[in-house]
Amino acid sequence: MRIGVLAVQGAFIEHEHMMEKLGADVVEIRQKDDLADIDGIILPGGESTVQSKLLKELDMFDLLREKILAGLPVLGTCAGLILLADAIEGEPSGHLRTLPVTVKRNAYGRQLGSFVTLAPLKSIGEFPMTFIRAPYISEIAAQCDAAGTASVPGGQVPTVEILARVDDRIVAVQYDRQLGLAFHPELTGDTRIHEYFLSLCR
Repeated sequence: MRIGVLAVQGAFIEHEHMMEKLGADVVEIRQKDDLADIDGIILPGGESTVQSKLLKELDMFDLLREKILAGLPVLGTCAGLILLADAIEGEPSGHLRTLPVTVKRNAYGRQLGSFVTLAPLKSIGEFPMTFIRAPYISEIAAQCDAAGTASVPGGQVPTVEILARVDDRIVAVQYDRQLGLAFHPELTGDTRIHEYFLSLCR
């Protein structure tokens, strides 16, 4: 299993350690050629606007988007969720726009900028969730495919599945083989989310 971790900016080392702990081969994604021959990719926390800008400057943006739309499993955490989202509240457009949700960035404000809570995660159970100036998902699009159309060949249309809420706010979703999390599972010793992501990559 060969997992790419976007390593142009942000907190990617912890994801690498988690993947290595689970026995996966890890490749740091720093240039376009690194996107070849990977079974999945992790988009880490950090600064989504900077990451998007660097993806474009390094000529990786379009290829990465194409691969995700074609079914490459992806785990986006915090800034990674923002990168994937179709829309960002208060901004003219999203970035990769492969995940049909709207996110609100820095949604918890200065007072709750960083906190840890234990909350149920679908199919996994109680999970320690670390939020750091985190977004949340404010809206889920109507049923559509990743390109934003109402149907796909064969009539099988994936839907966005809500995996977790905290204080009635959506903080984790799955759309086909895309996982979007507002929190940082890599900052805990709990490997269950990364194990689940690996299962999507097989």
